[in-house]
Amino acid sequence: MITQIKKETTLIGKVKLSFLEAGIGSPILLLHGWPTSSFLWRNIIPFLSENNRVIALDLPGFGESDKPLDTRYSFQFFSEILDGFLENLGISNLSLVLHDLGGPTGLYWATSNPDRISKLALLNTLVYPETSDAVQDFVRQLSTPGLRNQLTSPEGLKQAMRAGLCESSVLKEEVIHAVQAPFVSKESRTALARAGIQLQKVGFVKIAAELFKIKSPVRIIYGEQDRLLPDVAQTMARVQKDLPQAIVTSLPDCGHFLQEEEPAAVGKLLAEFFS
Repeated sequence: MITQIKKETTLIGKVKLSFLEAGIGSPILLLHGWPTSSFLWRNIIPFLSENNRVIALDLPGFGESDKPLDTRYSFQFFSEILDGFLENLGISNLSLVLHDLGGPTGLYWATSNPDRISKLALLNTLVYPETSDAVQDFVRQLSTPGLRNQLTSPEGLKQAMRAGLCESSVLKEEVIHAVQAPFVSKESRTALARAGIQLQKVGFVKIAAELFKIKSPVRIIYGEQDRLLPDVAQTMARVQKDLPQAIVTSLPDCGHFLQEEEPAAVGKLLAEFFS
């Protein structure tokens, strides 16, 4: 499968955003989470771009996008970024594929713009204000200076990726390097930490209260062996109750970063959904 993936940039106010784009047709926006970037979708894009315009964004604070320290990485900030980004690209209606931190970020925007959502796919992600002990510990670590420095260091990022896989031996050096590369400076690592903990609980409450507004088709695909979000099965079961149109597939031998462990399986399932 040969796909030409272009790397592009655009400016939203003073914030430069980097993104990958491939294919033509109905637009699909892929949103990553912590501590990854559009790189996470590199093996998924070819499956989707055969029949769609696929865009994988580096969210502010991540990848090659700007990492401002004079802003709060709030739901409102990310929503304004998404509004400006879609306007710059001339996109009105679109589909979303959301993972990890990209889940609440995208869902907050989607519940405010349900009529603009053509289809929605959720991978291992946060959705609701109730969080697991693992997530609460993650927030505590990023809020504590010494622990924060460890977690956002090159070794910390490597360990985070390893913990996100069912079988850590599949983690290649090129992947580790790609995750570490955007965070060589102290400032960039500070931005990464802030982006991981500044989504307010009130935003999650809004998502939970307004999720029903999404009437478009919904596809859920998640790895069962998720140590970073160990309550993912319960989360997705709750989503299916709130969005009864959702079709759910769980992958028993995948962890949090299912795009790394089973890219072909995930790509084919998503391509079928978006065909």
